[in-house]
Amino acid sequence: MRRYCRTCFCVALWSAAPLFAQSALTPAALAARAKAQNAPEIPYESVPNFLKLPANLYLGEGIGVATNSKGHVFVYTRSQRTRLFEFDPKGNYIRELGEGLYGFVFAHAVRVDPQDNIWAVDEGSNMIIKFNPEGRVIMTLGRRPEPNDAVAAPPPPLPAANPGKYTFDRPTDVGWDAAGNIFVSDGYGNSRVVKYDKNGKFIAAVGSKGSAPGQFNLPHTLAVDAKGNVYVGDRSNRRIQVFDNDLTFKAVYDTVGAPWEVCVSPGPHQYLFSSNSYPDGNDSTLSTVTGEIYKMELDGTILGKFGRAGKQLGEFSGLHEIDCRNPNELYVSEIQLWRVQKILLHPLAK
Repeated sequence: MRRYCRTCFCVALWSAAPLFAQSALTPAALAARAKAQNAPEIPYESVPNFLKLPANLYLGEGIGVATNSKGHVFVYTRSQRTRLFEFDPKGNYIRELGEGLYGFVFAHAVRVDPQDNIWAVDEGSNMIIKFNPEGRVIMTLGRRPEPNDAVAAPPPPLPAANPGKYTFDRPTDVGWDAAGNIFVSDGYGNSRVVKYDKNGKFIAAVGSKGSAPGQFNLPHTLAVDAKGNVYVGDRSNRRIQVFDNDLTFKAVYDTVGAPWEVCVSPGPHQYLFSSNSYPDGNDSTLSTVTGEIYKMELDGTILGKFGRAGKQLGEFSGLHEIDCRNPNELYVSEIQLWRVQKILLHPLAK
């Protein structure tokens, strides 16, 4: 009940946005309102020069990062074209997956499921692409718009009132429950989360554009816990929304800034990580109130935070995805700095 009341307060605050716009509050001051106070600082370090690329091969924007059960690291990057690379646990380059793939247009996220299948979420092609561990495509969701479709029917200025069951508009992330059901955050255009069964058959959807409970203003990321609860980073509403396995609204966590990325560790004790990322626009007034990552219990209790905005080792600029398979050994991808960092967390001082 307390969480819901907090949601009501936030709704009232957002409805008063024009008043704030006319006030003297800076963007940084407004952003600081949606942050926990006095969260403990978690000691951490960044492993220098972790990824080792062959000569004449470079990362572009660090869009996605994920690991498999063997500790291999997958990096989804935007350069002259969208590319997906695999590295071994020591950061040595292994191979490229999906070179020249029709569904690779504009990368957004990469995840690895419990069976070590690799899933790429491509915002540009409106597709989610599943690779088996050998690197072969074994499932697709969504469909890339044809060039003649774009010429004949330019996209409407507003999202469709009833988006199609299998049609995405700039999707952002993917996750699974223990039964293999698939959850997709259909983010920039449709402002919803969609559930499919393990074979890709539509089950349910939730969401529309807005700031009420169950609505979204850019669902940018999602993660699923062992009980099948779905945690959605509702980025532009500056909150995480929690839904049960049937996509019924449960709770909201609104003290961790703008959640560009959320990740739930596998367990046995599961943690929720959320990044209040320094934005692409690089508004300098926001650098002092963004850049940190929160470590939380699944009920929203904040255990601590670490990181700050910046461009040096151990700082974060445009952090876009986190892999938290090991909750004390994280991998983070960054847009502005064209890199992936390996972050080691240390115990809090007693």
